[in-house]
Amino acid sequence: MKKTWKIVAIALLAIINVCPVMAGGILTNTNQNVAFLRNPARDGAIDIDGVYSNPAGVAFLKDGLHLSFNWQAAFQTRTIDTTSPYFEIGAQNNGSSVKSYEGTARAMFIPSLQAAYNKDKWSFQFNFAVTGGGGKCEFDKGLGSFESTVGKIGYDLRALGVTNYDCSSYMQGKQYYFGFTLGAAYKITENLSVYGGLRVLYGIASYKAKIDNIRVKTVGRQDYQSFNSFLTENMDNLKLMQYALEQAGATATPNYARVVGTLQKLDQLEAYRNGVNLLSNQNGTGVAPILGADFKYGKFNFAVKYEFRTKMAMKNESTVDKVYAIDAVNTYLDDSEIREDQPSLLAFGVQYSPVDKVRINAGYHHFYDKNAKKTYYVNSVRYDNKNSQLKKGTDEYLGGVEVDVAKKWTASAGFQITRYGNTDEYINDISFVVNSWSFGLGAKYQVSDKVAVQAAFFQTNYDKYTTQAVMIEDPKGMMQNTFGRTNRVIAIGANLDF
Repeated sequence: MKKTWKIVAIALLAIINVCPVMAGGILTNTNQNVAFLRNPARDGAIDIDGVYSNPAGVAFLKDGLHLSFNWQAAFQTRTIDTTSPYFEIGAQNNGSSVKSYEGTARAMFIPSLQAAYNKDKWSFQFNFAVTGGGGKCEFDKGLGSFESTVGKIGYDLRALGVTNYDCSSYMQGKQYYFGFTLGAAYKITENLSVYGGLRVLYGIASYKAKIDNIRVKTVGRQDYQSFNSFLTENMDNLKLMQYALEQAGATATPNYARVVGTLQKLDQLEAYRNGVNLLSNQNGTGVAPILGADFKYGKFNFAVKYEFRTKMAMKNESTVDKVYAIDAVNTYLDDSEIREDQPSLLAFGVQYSPVDKVRINAGYHHFYDKNAKKTYYVNSVRYDNKNSQLKKGTDEYLGGVEVDVAKKWTASAGFQITRYGNTDEYINDISFVVNSWSFGLGAKYQVSDKVAVQAAFFQTNYDKYTTQAVMIEDPKGMMQNTFGRTNRVIAIGANLDF
């Protein structure tokens, strides 16, 4: 029983990477400009958005100051269909062992800025964007891992007449990784340029979760009883029984052993009689270099970029003030530091322009997720290799086209296919990503020689991922999850040239 409530604490606390609302790898956002949303294959393009996607190519822009201001709004849902035999005795489940949990995330203001000053062969650049996370996610009914734990409590207390349970649960997570990049590109020749830069990452996160209003229904009662009063009533009754047996000299009987054992179980639940409310705040910084190159050949432009792994040490301020015996609860130990690295990224891009008004793009990304350290605990032992449970890093394949349809109008569209290295061991209802394909479309309007505005729509369509059914602690049945998501982004921006 003590282990059961430790699992509750773990479930409430382990909420890393709750709802990133952007495109990219497990912990990396690649949509840092409106141009990406209207055509994701920007790795080989030459424009001001290249300060992020192709920084070496920015050196080929004309001399002067180039700015790009961007605003995005993202809307996401996350759905988990959980199967647990314990749900069958839940007051709100109508005897069903399957229940759906939906989390909603909205990020109404996601800003980014790209700036470059070109002079002769040099291009000095700055980028600000939300490079990881990006919003707040809420599960107003909690998660299956929350409720199944409470259901197990009800199931384990059958000896005391418990037949059903009820509870309320909630989870909210906010995560933002702000990236600030400074760098410079240099034109070695009229066709070849190179880039070197440094990114500083500042991460903040806040996680809130609770399980409250826990109630149980027992044989002979028509109404549900609060877990608080259930504990008090049964502990008082059992203490009276223990005293009577001791007075009768029956301390060696099986009945006495059952009474004492049940009292011990209830005593272990004493601290949780009013439910669980937990809060964790984190912050940390990291620094990583970025390298790039761009090569122009006839109607083709080729580019490559490598972002090094960003080592992130996130410091906790939380309500967890002691070490627990099992798993991830220790990840949130107050005043501790945990690893939440952003993985290295290798990106290739090519642009082909068969005629002046048409540009065809293709790209490839590989995130080295397995090499990015992520802290977790098993039996009070700390490990920093959670991502080693992945099969591989993330692969992305991108394509798109941009057409100057009129003197001042440019239309574009593109796609992105994302494939993660998920395993049943790695994925869970608290933190998950699933394979997807995305499409984006939009337009740019050249207001004047110095001002252009652009707008875009971007949607991600996710596959379903179902874990293999696993035997839960009691042989009553199996437990499994099916994961799904939706994601839509709208954006507007303005580019200025001086």
